[in-house]
Amino acid sequence: MTDRFPFPLRVLRSLLAATLMTLAAAAAHADKPATIRIGVAQQGAGDPPTFGGSSAATAQLQQRVEKEFAADGINVQWLFFKGAGPAVNEAIANKALDFAYQGDLPAVLARSNGIKTHLLLAASVRSGVKIAVPPDSGIRSITDLKDRRVSIFRGTNLQLVADNALAKNGLGERDLRVINLDAASSLAALASKGIDASVGDYQLYKLRDAGLAKIIYESQNDGPQFTRQTHLLVLDDFERAHPDIVQRVVNALVKGAQWSSDEANRDALFKLWAKSGVPYSSWQADYANQRLKDRLSPLIDPFLVARYKAVAQDALKLKLIRQPVDVDGWFEPKYLDNALRTLKLENYWTRYDAAGKPLS
Repeated sequence: MTDRFPFPLRVLRSLLAATLMTLAAAAAHADKPATIRIGVAQQGAGDPPTFGGSSAATAQLQQRVEKEFAADGINVQWLFFKGAGPAVNEAIANKALDFAYQGDLPAVLARSNGIKTHLLLAASVRSGVKIAVPPDSGIRSITDLKDRRVSIFRGTNLQLVADNALAKNGLGERDLRVINLDAASSLAALASKGIDASVGDYQLYKLRDAGLAKIIYESQNDGPQFTRQTHLLVLDDFERAHPDIVQRVVNALVKGAQWSSDEANRDALFKLWAKSGVPYSSWQADYANQRLKDRLSPLIDPFLVARYKAVAQDALKLKLIRQPVDVDGWFEPKYLDNALRTLKLENYWTRYDAAGKPLS
């Protein structure tokens, strides 16, 4: 049988096919980012820095994302921000991040400024805000804070819960002498009695246990509407360019959420988070009488969506933003749904309605 094409043409066709395959492989390789940049709305502690209190923290401490991409040669960079949520927003606006872990209010503030992101999963939910005062203070309740020097880290998800707690007691920020301090500065000021009270989080337990403060209020005791939520988000540009990478990052964090939510791991979890510089006892106190599954659920359920809608409405009412923020369409649940299905975790966490009641 004779060849249909002469030898030179057959060679040319083979070379062309090989070239196309090489170009396709090169394009596929070029499509992978060299580094995945994840911003964290906390200062971090240690070298390298770590944090605690969420499934995202667990994933970072256990290097779940790093292990997911090790074979691809993709570096994972966790970037910590002392300026918390507002500083993360600035980095997002400058496209210096691909993903970010932060709280509900900062994300709403960013969305009001036109920053395009998608919320992928919850990292921690139902977290309370604490108010602490010096141990010998005469302040016993929120109403006693009127005209007192109170530190609030403005622009973080502490602020809005604090404002709602004040409003419940007939007060607003204008009734206080509010001092805008970051977490570390606030703790130092409270310990030295440079302020009369501090609005903070689980870090205040450390001062309490050292005899340097007493906690007069914990917002979670007033119901889920007085709690704050955190999430992992992705920048739209990165998501469009690398949806497969987004899926794998979500998979890694869901695995971290499952491990963190297992009551058999409660002791190990708090010891792991203690590497962040927050003592084991503080995590015990913060999670007392609460199921891990309820605090560390990644689910995008009616409760989570309702809380973000409430944050957007409250931020507008309190004039923290100038125009309404549409929450509908902000959440992108497909990656989480895929992860839950792949990992057979569809029924692992309880879904809650908008009021925080279990869905039947």
